[in-house]
Amino acid sequence: MFVNITCKPGTTRNIETGSWRMGLKPKFLHKNCKACGLCAFICPEGVIEGKEKNTFYCYYNYCKGCGICAEECPGQDIIMVEEGEKV
Repeated sequence: MFVNITCKPGTTRNIETGSWRMGLKPKFLHKNCKACGLCAFICPEGVIEGKEKNTFYCYYNYCKGCGICAEECPGQDIIMVEEGEKV
């Protein structure tokens, strides 16, 4: 028997996760952004959006701090910083 299970990104947009993040959070440098949108596309929780050309940002209250966005950014414009650091 097969069960059709669909997992959708963006589930934490309904539940704040910022209080139990992994200890790191993404920091968008806005210097080398190629405006490809890959960070927003690969975010498993769908908490990255772009305002304009190359000004992507993160909803930090819902970010888990997984670091996938920083790892995959082709312009290396996203770095992971300690939780207490200002972004």
